[in-house]
Amino acid sequence: MNPASFIHAGKDTNGAAIELHYQDLGSGKPVVLIHGWPLTHASWEHQLSELPKHGLRVVAYDRRGFGASSKPWSGYDYDHFADDLKAVLDTLDLHDVTLVGFSMGGGEVARYMSRHGGARVSRCVFVAAVPPYLLKTDDNPDGVPGEVFEEMKAGILKDRPAFLTDFCKKFYNVTLLNKPVSEATLEWSAQLAYPASPKATLDCVDAFSRTDFRADLKSVTVPTLIIHGADDNTVPLAVSAARTAKLLPHAEYKVYGGAPHGLNVTHKDELNADLVRFINAT
Repeated sequence: MNPASFIHAGKDTNGAAIELHYQDLGSGKPVVLIHGWPLTHASWEHQLSELPKHGLRVVAYDRRGFGASSKPWSGYDYDHFADDLKAVLDTLDLHDVTLVGFSMGGGEVARYMSRHGGARVSRCVFVAAVPPYLLKTDDNPDGVPGEVFEEMKAGILKDRPAFLTDFCKKFYNVTLLNKPVSEATLEWSAQLAYPASPKATLDCVDAFSRTDFRADLKSVTVPTLIIHGADDNTVPLAVSAARTAKLLPHAEYKVYGGAPHGLNVTHKDELNADLVRFINAT
């Protein structure tokens, strides 16, 4: 089993191949980790280091436009992302899969389940995830105002490296008086974000903020775990996990007290334990 390789995920509008960089570690029941914006699969470091110790085969890949994956000009929408996920599952011929979507990656989980009928999937996990619908609209009055996302896009266009550096601080709720992660971890997170396609970084803001997953979630009928941080200032709990839990009454719902958005780092031990327990449940 090659620990690091590429998966072919079709072609771009110019006919160039789109290749997804991935890691495939351990053996046993398969788990696919889908990273958040604007990072890469390497942001799952603490899960990639731990989950294979528990009899699990752990696959993680870079979303198109990010990390070492291809960076086409277009295709940064959830239909393409769900199709890319299908390419991963089909190419590796994975069965009885647990999908784990962090932040923006939760959208891939929801859209894959509806667009591809949940093929090959036996469990779903939403971690600090964006569903069901972030944007404030007439029929989603409790969402986040669109101006917030427009300001993000303006910041990216003005000075993408500066925006990403500051965003990583917000990712972990770092302030002058609150430092839940080290300066080295902040720098590492930013370094993961910098190599992304500027176009992908920008377009994905619209993708995760403007995509309505409420209908997609109706397709999630497998055992499901929802985990979110109580102090998530990036994807607010009230407009995301709390509402997803109501739409998926069969799901297990856990809120980590004091946890920021980047809880896969700050609360890695708690998250890893919950993932192992849930995935291995009979």
